[in-house]
Amino acid sequence: MEAADDNPKTATSILHGDLDLRIIEARRLPNMDLVSDRLRRCLTVFDSCRDPCSKERKEQQHRRHKIITSDPYVMVGVSGARVARTRVISNNQNPIWNEHFKIPLAHPAEKIEFYVKDDDMFGAEFIGIASVEVEKILSGETIKDWFPIIGLYGKPPKTGCALHVEMKFTKCEQIDNKLGVENCYFPVRHGGNVTLYQDAHVPDSSLPEIELENGNLFRHEKCWEDICHAIVEAHHLVYIVGWSIYHKVRLVREPSKPLPRGGDLNLGELLKYKSQEGVRVLLLVWDDKTSHNKFFIRTTGVMQTHDEETRKFFKHSSVNCVLSPRYPSSKLSIFKQQVVGTLYTHHQKCVIVDAQASGNNRKITAFIGGLDLCDGRYDTPEHRLFQDLDTVFQDDYHNPTFPAGTMGPRQPWHDLHCKIEGPAAYDVLTNFEQRWRKASKWSEFGRSFKRSTPWRDDSLIKLERISWIHGPSPSVPSDDPKLWVSNEDDPENWHVQVFRSIDSGSLKGFPKDVYRAEKQNLVCAKNMVIDKSIQTAYVQAIRLAQHFIYIENQYFLGSSFAWSEYKNAGAENLIPMELALKIASKIRAKERFAVYVVIPMWPEGAPTSASVQEILFWQGQTMQMMYEVIAKELKSMNLENSHPQDYLNFYCLGNREQVPGSDKSCDQTVTVLNGTYFPII
Repeated sequence: MEAADDNPKTATSILHGDLDLRIIEARRLPNMDLVSDRLRRCLTVFDSCRDPCSKERKEQQHRRHKIITSDPYVMVGVSGARVARTRVISNNQNPIWNEHFKIPLAHPAEKIEFYVKDDDMFGAEFIGIASVEVEKILSGETIKDWFPIIGLYGKPPKTGCALHVEMKFTKCEQIDNKLGVENCYFPVRHGGNVTLYQDAHVPDSSLPEIELENGNLFRHEKCWEDICHAIVEAHHLVYIVGWSIYHKVRLVREPSKPLPRGGDLNLGELLKYKSQEGVRVLLLVWDDKTSHNKFFIRTTGVMQTHDEETRKFFKHSSVNCVLSPRYPSSKLSIFKQQVVGTLYTHHQKCVIVDAQASGNNRKITAFIGGLDLCDGRYDTPEHRLFQDLDTVFQDDYHNPTFPAGTMGPRQPWHDLHCKIEGPAAYDVLTNFEQRWRKASKWSEFGRSFKRSTPWRDDSLIKLERISWIHGPSPSVPSDDPKLWVSNEDDPENWHVQVFRSIDSGSLKGFPKDVYRAEKQNLVCAKNMVIDKSIQTAYVQAIRLAQHFIYIENQYFLGSSFAWSEYKNAGAENLIPMELALKIASKIRAKERFAVYVVIPMWPEGAPTSASVQEILFWQGQTMQMMYEVIAKELKSMNLENSHPQDYLNFYCLGNREQVPGSDKSCDQTVTVLNGTYFPII
């Protein structure tokens, strides 16, 4: 493995591959709670209610003295980035974790460090560091040994203090290529069908024809129109989850086929209409803590998601609308709980309905992707700026770049979405049910003080009790052919796998036991359980790419551990570094390869605002790091006539349109950048 620096005194190697790690145990850790324990015992001397020499008091003091000690856990760091954490073991100076991690790495490093810490209500207290040199790791041999834990002053905090670990590193080029992404919560599902959408609506013949491998032409479907029809045709359930859901949005504005009964209603009225038919309608909306509508305090919120307005609209209806904030894990420190609950959001966007299956049976169909059912999201590939503001986009003007009250140009919105049918649709349903149980639990917490009878736990329909709705059950496995909607030999057959990024603070259903969580391919980190399958999927897709990678996203930043400055910024996702290392590997192999990244010139919001400027700065650091990695590889291969932009390029989408009423002889055009989401590889 080549060094990342030509100076041998500071040379670091690139750890690019997977680290199979087991943190087994530690021994002879110091008692970090000793001071607080002695303070407690000193205070009990002045307890005059009981005899200090009584047998009961002696037993109590002995018990306290025995159990009050360190609450250790281990954090694994590479180049300053946190890549794994064990659970906390309370009151133990010889803890046994025996936790297993499979960690993707793309880090320049001299060593892997194991930070042993003592957990505390107000943060963690440092105990010491055990480290393993990178040269030893790169050998690919299994390492199983005790490593001394070194404290703040360069010495072990206690004689014999050490950490027992086992690890084996597999280089990227040695990893087997397999169908699907292994070690994920949801496996690959067979017998599925997927419909792909571009933008909320695509008028007929508005996009170039795309010929498929079998000679057929790709059919551009109409996303919001299909969602509207799916909601209208639902018999039993309509579940919707979103970052923002706005009840005033009209789904169908330029119909390509006759509207079904109720299809001309706005979203809120349509959902009320379906609930009055007996359909179970559940909405799970992210709760922006900066928006309020209580006790005569009304604020729209920083993100203007209409969450309070939507909840109020459905308040006295049979539609069950729950606002779901980011629930921080109770295992986090108090400060981190406040950060997570206030600054972090839920970005899942799903519509789940029951649909017609074979005969008189029903099946589950799921729509997922990047489109929220809210204002400003309806658009077509034409991306109109001033046209149809009083018809198609009436009451739906949205452009946070310009001051309130400005009528045009509207902000164009380019996005991707899809419809999933078959076994994978039930995985999307499982995700909703897990999140609903968590959100409704906290919603009921407030109701309990009013002595009202809890009922939200019964809101979810139990599919196994309805014989005519296909679904997994104790007798029907999740990938049973009974749930398939296509055969393996069908050219329209899809293998589908659902990925997500979520932790146990935001759902109910993850196992609390670390070994059961490991069997379900979940990661445990300081008593939180995490599903990291999105990053796992991205990393595998990048590593397996052969010719090019195309990405669309509203933001593009990460791999701060490899930035030239601000390495501790906390943007530690691997994607940018994985892309740069992929290009470097192709340069070494003398193979043509290109990465195309499409992002907006600035993310949604006023470009001069502090938050947008901060994101742009971090994006600049990310791009600089990637180009430096590529340039260094070109230099090492003596490709002086090549340029990093031969391999990596960033683009932003834009549109130009004549200002209504302006003189066409003058160049009075407006360019507005499209917001873009969702990576395609």
